[in-house]
Amino acid sequence: MSKACLRRKHLPTSWLVVVLLLPVSVWAQSAGDADGDPATTFFPHSQTARWWISGQDNIVFQAHPSFSAKYSGPNSFRKTSENATSNVATLYTGLQVTRTTEIFVDIEDVSGGGLSDALGIGGFVNVDVVRNPTLGTKPYLGRAMFRQILGLSKETVETTRGPFGLATRVPVRRLELRGGKLSTADFFDVNEVGSDSHFQFLNWTSVNNGAYDYAADTRGYTVGLLAEYHDRAWAARFGEMLMPTVANGLDLEFNLRKARAENLEFEFHPKTRVGQTSIRLLSFVNHANMGVYRTAVINYLAGKTPRPDITAHPTQTTIKYGFGLSLVQELPHHLRAFGRFGWNEGQHQSFAYTEVDETVQGGADLAGAGWRRPLDKVGLAAISNAISADHQHYLALGGLGFLLGDGALSYGRETIIEAYYNAHVWRGLFVSLDLQHVSNPGYNRDRGPVLVPGVRIHLEF
Repeated sequence: MSKACLRRKHLPTSWLVVVLLLPVSVWAQSAGDADGDPATTFFPHSQTARWWISGQDNIVFQAHPSFSAKYSGPNSFRKTSENATSNVATLYTGLQVTRTTEIFVDIEDVSGGGLSDALGIGGFVNVDVVRNPTLGTKPYLGRAMFRQILGLSKETVETTRGPFGLATRVPVRRLELRGGKLSTADFFDVNEVGSDSHFQFLNWTSVNNGAYDYAADTRGYTVGLLAEYHDRAWAARFGEMLMPTVANGLDLEFNLRKARAENLEFEFHPKTRVGQTSIRLLSFVNHANMGVYRTAVINYLAGKTPRPDITAHPTQTTIKYGFGLSLVQELPHHLRAFGRFGWNEGQHQSFAYTEVDETVQGGADLAGAGWRRPLDKVGLAAISNAISADHQHYLALGGLGFLLGDGALSYGRETIIEAYYNAHVWRGLFVSLDLQHVSNPGYNRDRGPVLVPGVRIHLEF
């Protein structure tokens, strides 16, 4: 899912609408269940029209109590109690120009903010927020892309129509081309259990592979070209994407000799007796104006900078690479297990997503069919994040990243437990309770742990 830059402001009016509608919605859901109404949107969507219009609104309220901290720095997660509300609304539009050519344009609007201005935790607790309060809250263009389907077989398979694809049947063997403004994370490192912050987890490193420093501006979008080959039980995709000019920046570098990102992924769906299996192997190579942690430390110790500064270097193009593994296994009784592993070389500056150089996670979700709530879901994930030795040394000496910087560091792996219950209230209204426990926030044993409860209200139009 894409990131959205938010700032703190008054409670969004969407909350008032939900509060007023909730009693009616609860009653209506009972009637709907009795009639067997499976609707999950407020308005029906055509399965035959050449056009597509839909929308969503994702509202997240989070808070945390005070917690122990021996010291704090400019980029620390605040030790005093606080709360924050974020709101991301998206309008999706699409047009099926021909049976094999589609175009999509999405508009987003954001408001609210994140806890501690989205600072101080590598696996931050709300994927809908990032740190960049200068962008404001005006609507902006999220995606503007085309999709071209090139059939390589006469046999076809049914597909689900939605905001990223309008064809209801596609060739079993096919080549798909996409290009324009898009989100890398919409197509790479997709995990059926842990990639949708609208209905599943909220943590940055639950929703995405934290070590995947995927090409994106601060809102989570880039410009690029994507080619995918699909066969019956496997697929492969390659994407060439633009990188931001500076870490966590809004502007993209269009000179490919200075910056770019190559992304390659293989996807397998082997047959098993238990249920559907998904295996995805990912690699990425980023070229950008990135600093080197060890060089920043050397310059500081030599007295060239007042503190380690990863940005204090002439314009240069350096290379950062990494790998990822994603697993999903369907199990009996509506249970699914998932896992992720991610690693990047950790010598070069965290640049586009978050400050994680290694991540391991595992978890599961369970649909509510067993308690007669088939559209409800409960999920649990455990995550362990780490950074490289050079990254640790940089932060311990007082260096600042675009997310982390306590002024000092007593290193320990950042461990996160997240659990949620997502309830389908009525048609397009979903309400979730989320709870996260973060040990060693910012990889610092001198701070935390911190408990972060939250409520998500999601509307599908």
